[in-house]
Amino acid sequence: MTNKKFSSLFLILLIVCCSFSIQSKKNLNLVFIGDSITHGSRLKDFTTQAPPVFATGYIQKKAGFGNIQFSNQGVSGYTTVDFLPATKKAWPKVIAAANNLYNDKSATLVFSIMLGTNDSAISGPNGAPVSAQNYRANLKTIADSLFNRYPDCKIIVNHPIWYSPNTNNRSVYLQEGLTRLQSYFDEIDALVKEYKTLHPKQLFLGDTKAFRYFKKRYQTDLGSEQGGHGTFYLHPNEKGAVALGNYWGKAIAKVLK
Repeated sequence: MTNKKFSSLFLILLIVCCSFSIQSKKNLNLVFIGDSITHGSRLKDFTTQAPPVFATGYIQKKAGFGNIQFSNQGVSGYTTVDFLPATKKAWPKVIAAANNLYNDKSATLVFSIMLGTNDSAISGPNGAPVSAQNYRANLKTIADSLFNRYPDCKIIVNHPIWYSPNTNNRSVYLQEGLTRLQSYFDEIDALVKEYKTLHPKQLFLGDTKAFRYFKKRYQTDLGSEQGGHGTFYLHPNEKGAVALGNYWGKAIAKVLK
């Protein structure tokens, strides 16, 4: 009789523990905001090969996470200016995607942002060149607008990645652009620090390591393209998209653990 009672008690505890484990898993709704790098330009199939796909896959494999949905809102050629609500360019689609995911109240809504490549250009993209100060101001406007609509959301801002100093396609980047791109790092870091007071535990610094990764491995992880100043490297290839996605996924998982 005692053994039967013990077995029954053990079974009940096991069920309770399993139930708690299932309930404690975090469900996520991810919206990735970015440019052609986020979108997965120059990849054979961005729907299966873009960085957001691999970022989501990385998180899904980590313990503690449940159902994860994502929306890729990367747009080729876009800058922080294009994502400002006032321009009404990318913003309506971002909101539509977020609203669709926001219906699931069991999940945390997370915005992962990587912008800056096109902002840094000498000429070409909308608003370029965007100064470091204006870049930060634009990010702040985007973040504030997201928090106004989704008070409980999380925002993760990643450092933009390296491109070769001779990059010149329909837009002109070159060394001047690359130098300007790196000036954005301090602005992102300062913005994150500012939001520790404005929105505690809601806006976070994301990945900071991918820049160095691609600078070192550009010949294997970035696709070669022809431009006005010879062969340049800007967009991740299939291998690079996996690497970048994993960097983003690691950053998101760390923030939400």
